[in-house]
Amino acid sequence: MTYSILTQEIRQALQTLRAGDSVLLTGEIYTARDAAHKEICAGLARGEDAPFPLQDAIVYYAGPTPSKNGMAVGACGPTTASRMDGFAPTLLRAGVAAMIGKGERNADVVSAIGETGGCYFCAPGGAGALIATCITDSEVIAFPHLGCESVKRFRVKNMPLIVAIDAFGGNLFQSGREKYRVAER
Repeated sequence: MTYSILTQEIRQALQTLRAGDSVLLTGEIYTARDAAHKEICAGLARGEDAPFPLQDAIVYYAGPTPSKNGMAVGACGPTTASRMDGFAPTLLRAGVAAMIGKGERNADVVSAIGETGGCYFCAPGGAGALIATCITDSEVIAFPHLGCESVKRFRVKNMPLIVAIDAFGGNLFQSGREKYRVAER
């Protein structure tokens, strides 16, 4: 099933989405990779506010290349999500609704997704140029010293995603393997 979802309606959408569903996402998302996650979580531990509202936020694990030809960003493919696994449960429990990356998540992240009613989307790896065409605006909002890994606010239109882990325990990394597993002889 394919769903067109507005980011401001993400919590309602998470009640419908299941692992394997396709999504075209439109609205506001934030980028953060491991260095930014480390700074955000350290700030939260000190009682500081995050650099963007965490409640119902969608965080894209990406560090775009510089823009060219009038585009908002250059290539902007997903980063391997497992690099954020140590931080993701904290951000989910602080209100983050969904994360976007590539690759599997550890058991703590899967558990936090279920506990918080969140979601993990996979973006197509190797398709950074395609994803860049879905980004209509980009603004650095925190940690400019991190360069391409600074936190950015993106406006996206019809960003193609796959629900990899849903709020109900569906996990495409498990069910997908099981579907094609050959019985041992």
